[in-house]
Amino acid sequence: METPEPIRFDTKVAVLLRDDLEPWQALNVTAFLVSGIAAHDPELIGGPYEDADGTVYLAMIRQPIVVFEGDAERLTATHAKAVTRGLAMSVYVREMFSTGNDRDNRAAVRAVATDDLDLVGIAVHGPKNAVDKTFKGAPLHR
Repeated sequence: METPEPIRFDTKVAVLLRDDLEPWQALNVTAFLVSGIAAHDPELIGGPYEDADGTVYLAMIRQPIVVFEGDAERLTATHAKAVTRGLAMSVYVREMFSTGNDRDNRAAVRAVATDDLDLVGIAVHGPKNAVDKTFKGAPLHR
């Protein structure tokens, strides 16, 4: 039997988190950010999963997601590059940790100018080369 060729993607999903987040915060922020990427592009979603017993599970993003970390300066610079390149992006600002609902989360972002956002995480999706250039130098999350 012939081995199928590996699947190659011409786009990339990448997340950049502040390096000073508590573990629960990093996981929470990542989940929120990736949900924004999934909502933006339904083509990113693969088919549902099914185990050998026939139990069906939800579909997920069909390509790998790379998670990086950096300090506030790196996050601000990476955000600016993503905006300049027109990459699809979701953001999470520090104020969102103290809100309890979607309306207040959106209001927290809307209240601050782009350059003044207290970013704790961003996620982007776009052409692989553009995403790689945007995140160049950021270390993988540990």
